[in-house]
Amino acid sequence: MHTAKCVAIGLAALISTAILPATASAAQCGNDGSGFAAWMTQFKQEASGNGISPAALDKALSGVSYNKATIRADRGQKSFKLSLSQFMQKRGGQTIISRGKKMKAQNAALFNSIERRYGVPAGPLIAIWGMETGFGGFMGKEHTLSAVSTLAYDCRRSDYFTNQLYAALQLVQRGDLSPAARGAAHGEIGQTQFLPANVLKYGVDGDGNGHIDMVRSKADALASTANFLRGHGWQPGAGYQPGQANFGAIQGWNAASVYQQAIAIIGAEIDGD
Repeated sequence: MHTAKCVAIGLAALISTAILPATASAAQCGNDGSGFAAWMTQFKQEASGNGISPAALDKALSGVSYNKATIRADRGQKSFKLSLSQFMQKRGGQTIISRGKKMKAQNAALFNSIERRYGVPAGPLIAIWGMETGFGGFMGKEHTLSAVSTLAYDCRRSDYFTNQLYAALQLVQRGDLSPAARGAAHGEIGQTQFLPANVLKYGVDGDGNGHIDMVRSKADALASTANFLRGHGWQPGAGYQPGQANFGAIQGWNAASVYQQAIAIIGAEIDGD
């Protein structure tokens, strides 16, 4: 969602543009929840001076709290330490392939349109869609703005996630993210799990309704994913297996080698390559 992405982000966190204002890192980070309220007060003051409207701040952050589940997830990522075969089994690779072939047939017009525009075939997009959320079936249960705020406050990667928090606030401000949105533990959004800054950089209005809705619109989510891959060097018509021209774009999606290989394998099976 995605520059190289931290493996600990796990699901698709995708690498962002540098949108962090120079003064945004002034708020004091912490390693437990005790200082979160004070940090939030200071952050709001800084954000209001960095282009985020008071109305958007009130709307976006009124329901935010320190999220212990996010911290546990951030400290406890283990699936990327598995072998490729173990990872494929754990993540249901064969099920994704089977369902993915049906998804390709059922949404042929959409995938053909995306490939014409971005040069990315259905296989890797469906592999990512299935791996990330089971084709939109489970997008996470954590309050997105609480998750991103917690990681912005947490000292381990405060600058990176403060950047993500500013992006999330911009999405709220323009009406593309609900303050009540729920998603994955690190603040990943929608059917293919974009981090907020990647929605800003690569998000596409795939269904033409005037908004980028990564949660409810599969067209938006899949077109945005194709745009992300194109933005990471995807070459139309080239292969995407390890050693081929487009494998680097898949590497841009996730830094874990087992994840990269799984996308390539599943995608090839779906595409019939």
